[in-house]
Amino acid sequence: MNPRLALLLFALLVAAAIGVSVAVAYRDGVPPEKVWGKRGVQEGDFSRPRAVAIDHATGRMFVVDFTARIQVYDLNGTYLGPTWTTPDFRNGRPSGLSIGRDGTLLVADSHYHRVRIYDHAGNELKAMGGEAGTAPGQFGYVSDCVQDADGFYYVSEFGQNQRITKLDPDGRFVACWGGQGTGPLQFNRVRALALGPDGLLYAADACNHRIQVLTRDGQFVREFGSPGTEPGQFQYPYDLCFGPGGELYVSEYGNQRIQKVSAEGKSLAIWGKPGRGPGELNSPWAVGVDKFGRVHVIDTENHRVQRVRF
Repeated sequence: MNPRLALLLFALLVAAAIGVSVAVAYRDGVPPEKVWGKRGVQEGDFSRPRAVAIDHATGRMFVVDFTARIQVYDLNGTYLGPTWTTPDFRNGRPSGLSIGRDGTLLVADSHYHRVRIYDHAGNELKAMGGEAGTAPGQFGYVSDCVQDADGFYYVSEFGQNQRITKLDPDGRFVACWGGQGTGPLQFNRVRALALGPDGLLYAADACNHRIQVLTRDGQFVREFGSPGTEPGQFQYPYDLCFGPGGELYVSEYGNQRIQKVSAEGKSLAIWGKPGRGPGELNSPWAVGVDKFGRVHVIDTENHRVQRVRF
């Protein structure tokens, strides 16, 4: 028998004997295809990038950082421009980006209790919300917003309100659901939302270290994840994004890694570990997947983006 094959079979037998799962592939050794960005405040530089959105139709990538600058790149990290900021950011910077059904950019203007909608040139087309409070239609800290194919918006909040609000295509209040807690339909800092190919809404319930899955009418479907470092566990899931094959990629701020899971929560692969070199991460806030299945990781405290396939 080939010595390498014999060694692999022996390792698998040992793993099975001690109860170690070999189903999940750790991809720490997979090098990134591309590492780009550096710390700075010039165009094309980053200061702690914190959110990303990729327009599959145009191949444009939008990144916002802690200076409140929204910058536009291609999928290889080439700066395209323009760069713009939200009207006021003295209270804090936006923390969520997504692409609307018509290709517009949805910006969670977190500390100003609203969602702003921009075209690709940075022109503000519309704003929703703006009134702080706990009543229906008011917002606390707005962390993310996504739009479904029917035009409805879903806005996640924390701080004053641990909930998700649904708005109609004109931005009018439809419903809200959630509350502080650890049970179904209770949240502890929803950091991001994603709409799945199954038509369901996936919420990164960060401080509960789990993903909750809901219908678009706010009915609880399932949850998966628990605190920890093992496959299928999470430590502060800050962002999530579906790949073209229906797999879900989760950015774990606490575990310094990206985890690929099925829509039901089965861990499929893990990439990344703490550090500053290629393939290493330092507090990754966000993740985006392009139409080619390439994963773009917002490596926040390393002030850069890494692109990888795994």
